[in-house]
Amino acid sequence: MSKKIRYANEPLGDLKVVPAFLPSPDELAFREEGVKITLALSRKSVEFFKIEAEKHHTQYQRMIRRLLDAYADAHSQPRSRHPGGATRKPTVD
Repeated sequence: MSKKIRYANEPLGDLKVVPAFLPSPDELAFREEGVKITLALSRKSVEFFKIEAEKHHTQYQRMIRRLLDAYADAHSQPRSRHPGGATRKPTVD
């Protein structure tokens, strides 16, 4: 057994109030609306995600979903585009 903690009646020193930074229970329970789709993936990709998911004790579908969400977030920032839809590269003079 561990030793019993003994508290002394001593001053605690300078204390600082820390603002609440934890998300509310409502924010923790929030789930983004999902859309069911059928998607054909290569066997190699599925096996990779299954192995990685097992290593990290999660579901491989969840890992794929998070990867796609991160990709969409990273590429959803507005960019200047040519009329043909290609991304404009900076010119160097």
